Amino acid sequence: MSSFYDVILHPLVTEKTVKMVEIENKLTFIVKKEATKKQIKQLIEKHFNVKIEKINTLITQKGVKKAYVKLKPEYNASDIASKLGVY
Repeated sequence: MSSFYDVILHPLVTEKTVKMVEIENKLTFIVKKEATKKQIKQLIEKHFNVKIEKINTLITQKGVKKAYVKLKPEYNASDIASKLGVY
């Protein structure tokens, strides 16, 4: 299995993603194009000690892969965002 930083490149911080953290309990990451949802889920759950409800991925027109990670209700995305330096 790859390490966290080999697959997850960095968190994405925009007005939209900050709003998603606050309202939808979702984090957004830029990931390697080859990364699978299963890989992303395992690495994030292990690295941040949380449980994930759902992951959506998409590849932008620029060829960058984004992962939208929705945490289970008992975990707070704001806490992880602050650990990442988003706030």
